[in-house]
Amino acid sequence: MNISVCFSILSFIYIILLTIIFFSKKRLMTKENQIYSILIVVNLVGVIIELALAFVAVKCNEYLFINEIFAKLYLIYLITWLMVFIAYIVVISFNYSEKLKVARRAGIFIYIIFLLLVFILPIKFYYKPGKLVYSYTYGPAVNLIFVVSTMGAVLVSICLLKNLKNIREKKYVPIISFIVLCILIMVIQAIKPDLLLMTSMEAFVTFLMYFTIENPDMRLIEQLNIARDQAERANNAKSEFLSNMSHEIRTPLNAIVGFSQALSEEENVPEEAKDEIKDIMMASQNLLEIVNGILDISKIEANKLEIVNTEYSLNNVLEELTALTKSRIGEKPITLRTVFDPSIPKVLYGDYVRLKQIVLNLLTNAAKYTKEGYIEFKVDSVIKEDICRLIISVEDTGIGIKKESIDKLFNKFERLDLEKNITIEGTGLGLAITKKLVELMNGNIVVQSEYGNGSKFTVAIDQRIVEGKEELVTKVNTEIELFDAKDKKILLVDDNKINLKVAARLLQSYQMQIDQVVSGQECIDKIKEGNSYDLILLDDMMPKMSGVETLKELQKIEGFQIPTIAFTANAISGMKEKYLNDGFDDYLSKPIDKLELNQLLMKYLKKGEK
Repeated sequence: MNISVCFSILSFIYIILLTIIFFSKKRLMTKENQIYSILIVVNLVGVIIELALAFVAVKCNEYLFINEIFAKLYLIYLITWLMVFIAYIVVISFNYSEKLKVARRAGIFIYIIFLLLVFILPIKFYYKPGKLVYSYTYGPAVNLIFVVSTMGAVLVSICLLKNLKNIREKKYVPIISFIVLCILIMVIQAIKPDLLLMTSMEAFVTFLMYFTIENPDMRLIEQLNIARDQAERANNAKSEFLSNMSHEIRTPLNAIVGFSQALSEEENVPEEAKDEIKDIMMASQNLLEIVNGILDISKIEANKLEIVNTEYSLNNVLEELTALTKSRIGEKPITLRTVFDPSIPKVLYGDYVRLKQIVLNLLTNAAKYTKEGYIEFKVDSVIKEDICRLIISVEDTGIGIKKESIDKLFNKFERLDLEKNITIEGTGLGLAITKKLVELMNGNIVVQSEYGNGSKFTVAIDQRIVEGKEELVTKVNTEIELFDAKDKKILLVDDNKINLKVAARLLQSYQMQIDQVVSGQECIDKIKEGNSYDLILLDDMMPKMSGVETLKELQKIEGFQIPTIAFTANAISGMKEKYLNDGFDDYLSKPIDKLELNQLLMKYLKKGEK
């Protein structure tokens, strides 16, 4: 059997297998995928034509016109495969645009011209001792194929050179293989004219493309990578937006909260005005909770919210939660019942900040949705070895939840029975955050409710018992211990003059000396001029020179050792850690919390600790 026929039969077998495998799998019909589908079909047809040509050459040796028809069909196949292959390479090498649409129309026109030339130009057959050899034809029509192949190799090489930076990517393996095999086959054909390997080479390249580019599994991975990159870009954009939003909302809130707190402490303010000031403070607190809720849910979704375990006293946490709930209830005719298990260990180990957030969300919801009756705040414990399982329940006589709505209760931004609850403030994030936090702490939350008669939320969370400690380790201090700091000097740096005014007003009670500047450069100049300070509160998001950049310049000044606190409205996930890594000694977010401010002043001014 002729060696060319052997190659053709083998090519037919594996191209049939490739066709079955490719078309039996689900695939994404992108532009290049569509072209590759055509390429497989063309290659299959070409191998069939080549085998038919071998059969006709043997069985119809005396009928030259039949041989000529099949020979020209074969030449048409070669041109068709080459044109489709070039189209594929162009599409994967360049972004699909209007220019490619024009190139496609030009390519179709050139292809038609080539087909006409194949029909018009003569073809000759090679005879070996008077016998027709099917695999070797020559003449102008065949020469045209060599010209087209050379042009194709040049065009493919150009595509390759245009994308040198991607040369290592698998998608260029078939291009390099095509160029190398084209040159090799032309050399072989020149040495041994009766050996035809072009179809086998094209089948090999088509087969190679499947395993380097068009394999559906690899396509799926590619699409997943693209989707991941898009998700990362979207997440980065969301984080940037949340950072800006946090800053922009917290900055005016700082003024509202700060001035409201200052006014509430004034003795000569009329009683009427004091009530209105309390309303302002409550409204600003609600707005701050909404902002914090949005930021918390974004932290959770980005897997950036960490559980920070420390030793703490649950009794102190429960006292604070009780006080906060009473303030949430206000003047409503609601009785707050508290039932706390006296056998709860004195000291536990866990994230008491997140535990407090979970319970406060449940208590706040109970206060919101209960008009009268009672709210029962109960904490039981089950102790096993060194683990204390806290079973915390919040029961109310509020509006309750419909059975069909309970499944939606923990969805983000979901507010149930909206028409009935339209006047109740909130975004619908509280319970979504609560459930996520409970899951992060490896706990469980259960809801029981009867519509119109109230609800009961029960949370079970395990905390480790700290043995041998009877005294309170973490005291939740809600009182502000003012101290005389008239011998201390502080520098406030903020481009927003209202923020400077708020900070100065809150620091007024300590009777310290206060300097104010509105830029990083002014801050640097103050230090270079020899001014000495006990503490610097430095805003970060300032024009021209940020707080971080300002601190870097300050640290270059010889002998600079002033404690510097990042004083910023940028309160998204990881900001405190970022500022500490940038060299700040501590972090204070806006709006300014008087308790936090007092604790920092105690730490750096009264106690002199750094």
